[in-house]
Amino acid sequence: MRVFVLLFNARTENEGIHTISVGDRNLVLMFEEEDDATRYALLLEAQDFPTPAVETLDQEEVEDFCEGAGYDCYLIPQNFVPQNDFERLLLAPPEKNLDQVDWSADEKPAPQAEESDMSNADLDRIRRQLEGLL
Repeated sequence: MRVFVLLFNARTENEGIHTISVGDRNLVLMFEEEDDATRYALLLEAQDFPTPAVETLDQEEVEDFCEGAGYDCYLIPQNFVPQNDFERLLLAPPEKNLDQVDWSADEKPAPQAEESDMSNADLDRIRRQLEGLL
């Protein structure tokens, strides 16, 4: 199956895939619908993240890459409706950005701040933002 992922510096030597930090793991989002990937990319851009390109890849290829890189991956299905707190976090990008954007294939980016360090007030604010998107 073909999926859509977000790439930074697509088709360059410094290409990178967008991940979000969940606890101590990096998670690659795979979108079943191009419109959903594009919306997420626009949300990233609105939060002053570097603008990613929406690229089509084979799901198995992305899963193999994630396994080799020590990342997790998650498929955002068509007509995605979150069913739990974890899935609600996937509706919008986090507010923090990884400062290091120039990496090589031999090194992994430093993990972002853990989501579990967030206060209840921060979680409530994010929840209100996400509900506003619905």
